Amino acid sequence: MIKNTASIIEVKERIKNLQEQSVEVTLNLGRNKFVKFSGVVKGVYPALFTVLPLDKDFKGKTSYSYSEYMCGRVKLNNINGTAE
Repeated sequence: MIKNTASIIEVKERIKNLQEQSVEVTLNLGRNKFVKFSGVVKGVYPALFTVLPLDKDFKGKTSYSYSEYMCGRVKLNNINGTAE
């Protein structure tokens, strides 16, 4: 179920504006399981974006599609306090 009413173009623009900035990532893994970590948005590509975790021991997926963001599976919060 898509929760975000923004178009894919608007979502891509939001994430592009976060490039090279520190963010807190919240992943919804389903069944009330969530993972939070801090990282830096490194790459913004046509089909996905990547986040470089600041914790070197983090073992997990660090590339996400825009649809995961639109559906609420991935949430990005700018460390400065701006929710995206």
